Order: sequence, then C-alpha cells, then structure tokens
Amino acid sequence: MMSLVLAMVWTRRGQAVTLALLSLFAVASAVASPAYLTAIDRAIAAGQIQTSTPAERSLVITGMQDARQDSGAPDFTDVGPALIELPGFTYIFGSSYPVIGLRPDDRNADRMVFRQDVCAHLRILTGRCLVGEDDIVVGTATARRLGLTAGDQVSLRFAAYVEMPRPQWVPDGEPRRLVVAGTYEVDDPDDVYWGTHGYFATLPGVGAAEPVFTGATTFNTTDHGLTDLSVDGLAGPGALDPDRLGELRAGLQGLIDKAREIGPSLQVNTAIPALLDRIDSGRATAHLLVPVLAVPLVLLACFSIFLAVGYGTEGRRPELAVVALRGARWWTRWWLAIGESLAAIVVGAVAGCLAGQLLVNAVAAARFPGVGIEEGWASLRYAPYAALAALAAAVLAQRRQLVSPVVTLLQRPVTAGRHRAITLDAVIVLLAVVSVGQLVITDGSLTGIGLLAPALVMLALALLAGRALLPLVTRYAAGALAAGRLAPALAGFQLSRRPGAQRLFALLVATVAVAGYATCAIDVAARGRVVQAELGVGATRVLEVEPVYRSRLLHAVRQVDPEGRFAMAAARLRNSDGREPLGLAVDSTRLTTVPTWPDDAPPSDEVARALRPEAPAAPTIGGPDLSVKATAAGIVKGKELRLNVSVSSLTGLGETKVALGDLRLGESVYRQRVDACEQGCRVNGFQLQVNGNVVGVTGEVTIESVSGGSSGLTDAGRWRMERHGRISATPEGLRIEVDEPGAMPEGAWAQPVDTPYPLPVGYAGGRPPGNVLTGLDGRTIAVTGVVGLPAVPRLGEHASLVDLEYADRLATDATPALLPEIWLNARAPADVVDRLTAQGLKIRSDTRSATVLSQLAEQGPALSLWFHLLAGGLAVLLGAFVLVLAAAVDRARRVEDLSALRVQGLRRPTMSRATLWTYPALVGIAAVTGMLIALAGWAATAWALPLAGVDPVQLPLPSWPRVLLLVGVTVLVLVVLAAVALATGRDLRRRITPS
Repeated sequence: MMSLVLAMVWTRRGQAVTLALLSLFAVASAVASPAYLTAIDRAIAAGQIQTSTPAERSLVITGMQDARQDSGAPDFTDVGPALIELPGFTYIFGSSYPVIGLRPDDRNADRMVFRQDVCAHLRILTGRCLVGEDDIVVGTATARRLGLTAGDQVSLRFAAYVEMPRPQWVPDGEPRRLVVAGTYEVDDPDDVYWGTHGYFATLPGVGAAEPVFTGATTFNTTDHGLTDLSVDGLAGPGALDPDRLGELRAGLQGLIDKAREIGPSLQVNTAIPALLDRIDSGRATAHLLVPVLAVPLVLLACFSIFLAVGYGTEGRRPELAVVALRGARWWTRWWLAIGESLAAIVVGAVAGCLAGQLLVNAVAAARFPGVGIEEGWASLRYAPYAALAALAAAVLAQRRQLVSPVVTLLQRPVTAGRHRAITLDAVIVLLAVVSVGQLVITDGSLTGIGLLAPALVMLALALLAGRALLPLVTRYAAGALAAGRLAPALAGFQLSRRPGAQRLFALLVATVAVAGYATCAIDVAARGRVVQAELGVGATRVLEVEPVYRSRLLHAVRQVDPEGRFAMAAARLRNSDGREPLGLAVDSTRLTTVPTWPDDAPPSDEVARALRPEAPAAPTIGGPDLSVKATAAGIVKGKELRLNVSVSSLTGLGETKVALGDLRLGESVYRQRVDACEQGCRVNGFQLQVNGNVVGVTGEVTIESVSGGSSGLTDAGRWRMERHGRISATPEGLRIEVDEPGAMPEGAWAQPVDTPYPLPVGYAGGRPPGNVLTGLDGRTIAVTGVVGLPAVPRLGEHASLVDLEYADRLATDATPALLPEIWLNARAPADVVDRLTAQGLKIRSDTRSATVLSQLAEQGPALSLWFHLLAGGLAVLLGAFVLVLAAAVDRARRVEDLSALRVQGLRRPTMSRATLWTYPALVGIAAVTGMLIALAGWAATAWALPLAGVDPVQLPLPSWPRVLLLVGVTVLVLVVLAAVALATGRDLRRRITPS
C-alpha cells in the first residue's frame, strides 16, 4: 500500500512538491512568528540599552553620616549581600561635605569631594593630581577667579548653613591648611562616572560649580560633621545582558528592599527600572503586532492547502471512483485518498520547521547584526499545531470524495459554488464581526479573538468577494459569447464553471490583502515615527538650559541669532497640574523659521502675527538706582501696605522684585539699588502687599514718578488692576486704591498695559482653553483663543501656545523659567553651543530629532513591523504557488477541452488568448480587490494597533498610507502574480494538440 502511495506521489510529483511547499509555508509561518519574537526581544533590549542615558545604566546608594558621632569610615556593608546579587556592576565610592575659605564671601560654600579613581577622570591643566596628604585640586575657572596656582596654600574648614540673621554659611570645624596640587577640567560632566550628584551643576547667579577634590586620608582627617555618602554602581555589558534582564530587575528590587529594611538613612536611586519598563513595553507591543500578520499568514497557508488538496482531489475523482467500485474497505479507501496529500504535507512540515528558523535567522542577522539568536527549541512550539492544521485542511478538502458514491465521483462537477459552503462563509463573517466588536468594546485591546480581527476581516471580505465574482464573470462570459468574442467567453466560463474558482479567487484576494495590510502598517508607522521625532521634539534640535531667568534666555538667544534664522527661546507655562492643557511660551518672532510646524496647521507667519500683535512700549528705568516718589493715604495701623516693584533687565541680567518697604503717610521717596538694572530695566508692575493673614485691607497710594520719570503714570489707560481695588489717573500720577474685604495673599498688582490683554493664545484640542490660563509666574492670566492648531510642537494635541516675551511681561515673579529651552533648526552653526555658553547659558541636555528617530527605530513597534514585510512577501509567494498548483490540476482537463475545440475549428489565436489570459485576468481583478479589502481591514482594525513609540506624546499621527505607495505595491504584486499566471498559460498552450 505504501509503495502505491509513493507511486502516486511520483506520478503527480509536481502537485506533491507544490503541496509540500504549501505545508512548508504553513509550518514555517508558525515557526517564524515565535522565532522572530525571540530575536526581536533581544534586539529591543539591545537597542534600548544602546540608546539609554547614563542615569539608566547606573544606580546610586546615598546616605548621611555625622563624622563627629559615627566613628570609622562610611559603612555600606549592610547592603553588601544585595550588591553581590547584581553582577556586572562597577562600584565607585564617594563622599562630600561643604567647606568655606576658598571664596571671599560666605554666601556660597564649596564642596570637598572624595571620589574613587578621580584622577583618571580629570584633565590636569597645571600642577599634578592628588598624591599625598593635604593635596587638593581645584577647577580651572575657580583658580582663575580666585587667582590660585599650583603650589598655593589655602585654609578650608567645614561649614554649616544658617538662615538667621541672614542666609549664609558659617564655620563649623577647625581650619586646615591644604595645598593646591593642580587645577583640572572635566571633559564630559555628563559621563556616567560622575553619577547624578550634580557636582558641576550651574545655578542662576552662582555660575558653574567646580568641587574641590581630595584623597581619602585628607577627606577623613579634616574636621567635619554631616557628610554625604554614596556608592555609585555603573552597569557593564554583563549587567545589561538582554538574556538576564529578569535577574537584574529582581536584584535591584532586592537591593531596594534591603535599603528599606535598614531605614531612611539609606536611599537607592536609579533609572534602571525605567529602562527595563521601556524594554518590557516594547516587547509587549511587539508580541501584539507580530501575530497580527502571523495569524493570517498561517490561515492563508491552511486555506491554500485546503484549496490545493481540493483541486488535486477533483482531478483524481476517476481514480477514487475505481477504488470505491472495487469495494475497497473504508480505511483502504481513505488511505489511498489522503495518503498522497499526507506524505507531501508531512515532508513539507518537517522542512518548514527548519525553513522558518533559518529565515528568521537570516532576517535577524541582516537587520539586527551583533544581537545574536537565542538557542533552543522554543520557536518550534507551534509547529505541531500548524502541521495538524494543515492535515485537517487536507482531510476537510477531501471529505466529500471520501464518502461520495461511485456515481457522484464519476460525474464531472461544473460549478464552484456549493450551498453547503455558505454556512462556513457565514461563520467566518460572524467571527469577523465579533472580533471587531471586541476591539471596540475593549477599547482596542488585542487579546482573545480581537487579536484575530485583521485576519478574520480580510478573510471574510475575501470570501464575500469570491462569492460575488462568479455571477459577474458568468454574466461577462455570456455577453462575450453573444457578441462573438470567443476568447474572453472561454476564459470567463473556465473561471465560473471551474470547481474551486471561487475559493481560488478568495485566496488570491486574501494574499494581496495581507500584503496591502502590511504595507499600510509599515508606511503609517514609519511616517508616524517621523512625526514623533520632528513634531514631538519640536525642532531639528532642542537644547535644555540650566535654570535661567526668562529675560536672560530671550536676550541671550537674540544676541546669538539677532536675525532669527536658526534659534528660538521657549519655556513652559506653570500649568502642568492636569487641570488645563500644557502651555508653551515661545519667541514667536522666530515661529516661521525654527520649529517643526504641524501639517494642516495655519501658516506659521499667520500664527505669529496672531500671537504677537502690536503693543505699547513698556515703562522702563535707565539705571541701577531705583527711586519711586509716592504719596500714601488711608493706611490703617496694623494693616500697613508694603510697596514692591517687579522689574526685568533689558539686557538679560535677570528679573527681581524690589522691596521698597512699608508705605509712609504723605509724600515720600523710596529708593533701592538694583544691580540687574545696570543697563536698564522694564517695569512689570507695582505690588501693594500685606501680611498673608490680614483681611479687610484699605488704603491708597499715588505713584508720582519712577527714577525721575513719569513712565506714563498720568495715563490710566496705560495701566490695569484686575482685582483688590482700582486705578485712576490724577495730575500728580497713578492712583492705586486698595479695597479688599478679604485676604490678598498675592497682593494687589497694578501692571502696565504693554501687551495685548487678554493675551492671545493658540490652542490645540479643538476648542479654546477658556478665559484664563496659568501664566509663567503661576498666576492666572486672562487669555483669548485666536487660532486653532492640530498640535503644538513638542506638547501635542492638547496644549496652548503663547508669545514668550508678552507672557513674561505679564509675569510678576522673579524666579527662573520653567524648563527653559532653545530650539534650533538645521541652519544652526556647529559652534552654537559655544556661542550660547559665552552668553552665560549652561546647556543641560541636547535632543536631536534625528537621534529620537533612530531611537524610535529600535523600539518594539518599528522592529516588529519587519515581520510584516516578511509576511507580506510570503503571502504573495503563497498566492503564486497556489496559482501554479491550480494550473497543474486544471491542465489535463483544459488540454482535453481545448484540443477538442481545436479539432472542431477553434482558431489558434483565439485559443491562445483563452489560455493565456484566464488566470492573468483573475489575478488582475484579485490584485485590485485585495488592495481595497486591505484598506477596509485597515479602517476596521488599524486604530487598535500600537504603532507609535513607547509612551508617545499625543500628536496628529498619520492614520492612512500614501496612495502612490499602495498603487506601487498593487502593481508590484500584480506583476509577480501575473508573470506566474502567464507562465502557466504558456505551458498549457504548448500542450494543446495542434490541428
């Protein structure tokens, strides 16, 4: 019996090979998905580790020790066992305490720092590094400022900070004479070696910090008290091995738990869990996206096996009829019926296990070089199920031939449609509806049957398209025959009357649909990553600046780029509490040249004009000596009003609120020196303030002059007072009347009208943010929405945009800007950072849209879509194989039919057209229909696909692929399948007996 089956396989070896290849496809698809997920898990981890920040590759254990109470060296031995559970880390011990004696004043202290192996990370410019006891090294800028050179001696002593009678550092230890061994510079203050201790941080008015480094002996023997202790763990390649991230997470948690057991004296700070969470999130996304097309690929392979076996069995009906006629037992009949298909499927399944793994290995080696492939048998876990599915499809395809009587087997089937098949199609359509319904109900959760939604939708629509094809083809063939066009008529009747033509068409449509769906996902995701990188960053390059005053930020950027060609200052409104949209303040004079502008937004020049209309000039003072002449009246004892003036430097020296003291009855002149106004200041407003717990405040003051000038004080229209009282103009000046029955913790403000008010605001989110927003100073300001945007660069679809200078004029605080940034376009010069540093700005971070794009390309969504590309190509090849098999099965009967027609007088050109264009016509219709079904499936399910990067900002990401790309892919698929169809037609034409 076995020899007979093998003889049957050999006789129809072409069909057997094709069926084996289809089985190979089914099993290889089932193997490729888990194999690719295994490879991509490693690739995601490697990519995220490679693009991580130093803080995400290190940990720091901090503590405090009072050296006068705790004897001995700093002790972290209690956490030692937990550190051992974190192999692959290099640990660096460090400690510091404040000292004075280096600076000539007591407003700021220096940090005495001991850090292991510090000399290997310092660049010594003069003198030498630390060698003996009493040696210290100081920063180059510090030495230059204080006139120190190598070999000088200094006296340092431990310091303590006190608030009264004024904030200052006072000595709290015995002085010690130390020798300046050398001066140093640090090439990279952000190097992971320095940890997160802020050794070189820059603060407004203080400048760049440069610690005093010394050796362990000097550090410990100097008289000192409370000391900062730290152990920095730097993760090496072994610690961040993609295969051991679970152990790393468990070890970190053990360390944190141990530190908690010890108590609050020890703190573990690390961003490694954030890195691990990002890796896990990317992997979870990949494990959703890969099956989206892996499932339809396996289903298509099984469907193709079902179709191929059905085609082959139809061609073997006479053989099966003879077996049944001879009275063979049922198991013999079944074995002879399915044995040929079974042998081919088993051989293909075995080969598929190897082919699927090798294919993924090749793709991973090309796309993820250096990552490697995890060894093991895990990728084969779905191979048996795929093989069983292939066998089930083969048996199901032959079910009628296995039980049909001899008479039925000897009849020649003439139609493809069967009423009993309607039930199966209806079930698939119902499952598609249910799967999409689950997606909607679960808000796009790709779990359960929802994960199968793309596959079921495309398969259901393909079956419906196949069922609608035959009536149309039959009608067309009948019309062609009536019109005397024999070639189209013969080709049409061949399709409409061929058993299985409906399912063949449905399969071809489904293969094109899978390729089209993959194209949609790849294109939309790629363009979405560009939007995230460009619009999400805001500009080609964004520099985050150390805390700096808003006026200084604006002035510095305008000094570096006076023409506004490449740089723009930006800061955030203080409204990040979630009660209102995030707000961004930018120098809108550069809005047309610097930021990345969202698609479908109004032109940037129109938005700039709307945000920055003309406004009156601001009142100013010309020098550092501020004097205010004012007359006060109606002051109640115990509720005295204090007069403050908020000013901003015109040359970027900062903002300050000048306290002029309590108002005195009658006319007085209030004076104060303001260093920030050395080169002129803008007056932001006058504040009348009382103690916070005082209620029922009344009184008035008339501001007659400011630094000798009236500054428009006699024109009440140039001033405004929103609450707690009113203003009016008198011949003497500006009268401010306070009448507040309740409390006024923020004071009563009279501000100049030097901006449009309410402040114009651009808004994203569909509607204006309301009548008020939280301003740069945390106070509410009146706003009016003037222009709608699809998104605010960097902040997304729910945000507001205002002019930075106007918003700064409305602010009355004297604090640094919130998240100050400098946005740069591609025209920024290479030395732009040096130019900004020369203006006194300290760059904290440098974010480039190109870097973000490369990071997004290494996250789970981007990497998983390479499988979609692979699946799309395999689907098209699957369709090609089915075409070859269908033609091979049809060949004998079509040769018989057309040879008979040739004998009866059918012309050869007509016969050639009928043979050559039957399947190409089918392919052409299937290609167009399949791409339309891909778009329908995309519309129904794509909204649930997590195509954006991990934790994306809400941006107007593209949701539809480009039309020209879809047209190009359709043409490419059509060319491939049509070439196969033409080749089968030529083979058929050669076999027809000439007359």
